[in-house]
Amino acid sequence: MRLLVVGRLSGQLASAVKMAMAHGAKVHHVERGDQATEQLRRGQGADLLMVDYRIDIAALIAANEAERIHVPVVACGVDAGPEDAAATIRAGAKEFIPLPPEADLIAAVLSAVADDDRPLISADPSMKAVIGLADQVARSEASILITGESGVGKEVMARYLHQNSRRADKPFISVNCAAIPDNLLESELFGHEKGAFTGAVARRVGKFEEADGGTLLLDEISEMDVRLQAKLLRALQERVIDRVGGTTPVKVDIRIIATSNRDLARAVSEGSFREDLLYRLNVVNLRLPSLRERPGDIPALADFFVRKYAAANGVPVRPVSADARRALTAHRWNGNVRELENAMHRAVLLAHGPEIDVDAIRLPDGQPLSGSTYDAGPASRAAQTADAVTRAYVGQTVAQMEKTLILDTLGHCLGNRTHAANILGISIRTLRNKLNEYADEGTPIPAPQSGISAAVG
Repeated sequence: MRLLVVGRLSGQLASAVKMAMAHGAKVHHVERGDQATEQLRRGQGADLLMVDYRIDIAALIAANEAERIHVPVVACGVDAGPEDAAATIRAGAKEFIPLPPEADLIAAVLSAVADDDRPLISADPSMKAVIGLADQVARSEASILITGESGVGKEVMARYLHQNSRRADKPFISVNCAAIPDNLLESELFGHEKGAFTGAVARRVGKFEEADGGTLLLDEISEMDVRLQAKLLRALQERVIDRVGGTTPVKVDIRIIATSNRDLARAVSEGSFREDLLYRLNVVNLRLPSLRERPGDIPALADFFVRKYAAANGVPVRPVSADARRALTAHRWNGNVRELENAMHRAVLLAHGPEIDVDAIRLPDGQPLSGSTYDAGPASRAAQTADAVTRAYVGQTVAQMEKTLILDTLGHCLGNRTHAANILGISIRTLRNKLNEYADEGTPIPAPQSGISAAVG
């Protein structure tokens, strides 16, 4: 967590800085807003600005945004009234911290902004196997592609790789490629020179240079515009970058980790992702299983989130009841670890009595978990089966899908070509040509009027 403090370092503000440092923050200090913007331009990045409320926060945020710098701001101050605090929020601050500071409040704000308190927790064999592979490659310099559904913990894995790498004492810089508009992402990654565009009043260092010596995480890289992918590929191949508007290449020494919740091989076939970039990124692939595929992790994660949010909300830690554990394990968790975390946060706040029972665990719409998909009646089982069939097709090419459809339909028709062609909506000639292709590949084909396999004649 990198914290930039803006304002006079009075006794109370200095105390807040010491508390932040005690919680692991790396702190830098400037007195004026323009100095803060200049420091961010030079690449001395920050995850959070803590700004004295008497500084013009709106002007500071506007100056940063003009330079395409996006860093959250929290305001702070001594003897500030409610009107002052409200004014800072209207000016763009995310939070107001009254001084003298409270250690718990400082810790909560830092945790909320940095969200670093996410250790890699696992008890399920399938996830332990992935962690074992991560341990093998963490100290290498290989680029790593982490794939998996949204919410499975791809950024947590990326941080784990960095912390166990030879670059652990260097910066870990994360860029969410899906959250930054295409016209801003190039400057965010590579920086820009003075005058490169309207508002570029000075040189700005980008994330590649900020990460020099350390690790750069390109989160959800599948969302990057294909034109920018070409510039990224050059940076990875040659270890040099060009700032927007610049003429002199800049050398960088970084390790790249990328994440995606999409099938990049399919994106390549669709023309939305460069094949050569995929090869460059995918030296090692770590596929994180969904929470449905690692049920052994659910109780361990639930217990961790209970402890985390009980401490954050100042309530006692209640154990999760046996019934609640069964319900948690049976639920589908389509939002994966992120959904489970939110559910356990709500449960900590809603629980009564000595345990967290199933009634305290609510879905986002307020419905109890007991009314969700873990109650596997006939309709629920049918829905889950349909969902499982759909997921089985994810990752296949169109040709593979077509082959599966044709052979399954032919088998259903006991090998009758005419019936199968009618169902598929294709001519008998097209069907025969396809079956000949599959037979040439060595695929067994159902013989006419039977369920047995035979070569196409």
